[in-house]
Amino acid sequence: MTRLVASTPRADGFRMPAEWEPHAGTWLLWPERPDAWRLGAKPAQHTFAELAAAISRFEPVTIGVNHGQFRNARAHLPDSVRVVELSNNDAWMRDCGPTFVVNDGGDVRLVDWEFNAWGGLNEGSYFPWDKDDMVPEKVSDLLGVGRYKAPLVMEGGAIHVDGEGTVMVTEENLLHPNRNPDLTREQIGQYLLDYLGAEKVLWLGRGFDPHVTNGHIDEVACFVRPGVVLMAWTDDESDWRRPICADNLQRLRAASDARGRRLKIHKLPLPDEVVVTEEEAWGLDRVAGATWRDTGRREPASYINFYICNGGVVIPAFGDPRDEEAHGIIAGLFPDREAVVLPGREVILNGGCFHCITQQQPAARTT
Repeated sequence: MTRLVASTPRADGFRMPAEWEPHAGTWLLWPERPDAWRLGAKPAQHTFAELAAAISRFEPVTIGVNHGQFRNARAHLPDSVRVVELSNNDAWMRDCGPTFVVNDGGDVRLVDWEFNAWGGLNEGSYFPWDKDDMVPEKVSDLLGVGRYKAPLVMEGGAIHVDGEGTVMVTEENLLHPNRNPDLTREQIGQYLLDYLGAEKVLWLGRGFDPHVTNGHIDEVACFVRPGVVLMAWTDDESDWRRPICADNLQRLRAASDARGRRLKIHKLPLPDEVVVTEEEAWGLDRVAGATWRDTGRREPASYINFYICNGGVVIPAFGDPRDEEAHGIIAGLFPDREAVVLPGREVILNGGCFHCITQQQPAARTT
């Protein structure tokens, strides 16, 4: 039975570990919404199955499915992937799922953020989102893990941590009025410190997706080890993303982390935006209250949206001329992990990629 912990991770000596620290496994959700994933989600299901199979080479994988998709998912996934009934509204486990925290004694608990489908009734991507908002509570119950309920509307794609006290976010996302309009920047920052067990917040400016995620950090920058940041970059002065990159670079150069280290910064080239084709738009159901992806809609592809697992790093490819260069940079920053490259177009068509659909569970005891 779920045990709600009436304090904060920081007060109890818990912290969110970095993504490169050892995992007990990875969690995903199975896509099925025909208004979000084209052709009844069949192409997306193929991509999710490829991703789950790739990660399962390195660590255990659990994928949550709605009742009506259980047998279909089970048939598409290798035996090494565990399939559990876990009702949901859509498949973005990073954003609606829990954030895990650990202590120095080897215990793990989770943080349950408020989820409002990236904007609530006025700007959210779909309604309802009630099943998504219950995913952390159900994961807590499945694992027998203590759960902290955070009084903050936030998604997992909004944060990156170095595991040593530093959390990186964007102002565009965390300060957006469709998340926590009654909270100040200082109050939001304090909640991040309290519920991530962190000591310092690094505020970047904007992301590349103002309409859906409202500028998640996992499109623009990430930690690759303590004191080292990988950030999205373009040299093209005519690219609308260039001022965003330049501002984020300036902020990172001026920043230090929670340990007082100046940051070492690596640049990662940006691919061209992915443009939704007529065939891809045609394959979507039209449902009131959902975000439509019409022909010509531009989606914010970014290689930053890779996923680190035990012994591996899974990197998206977009069929872009910069794919090979970007893959080489990421692989070079993780020399002790196997680089696995998978097509990411079916996921980015819905506004995210591999980091957005995964959530790591750290290797620790459940308490």
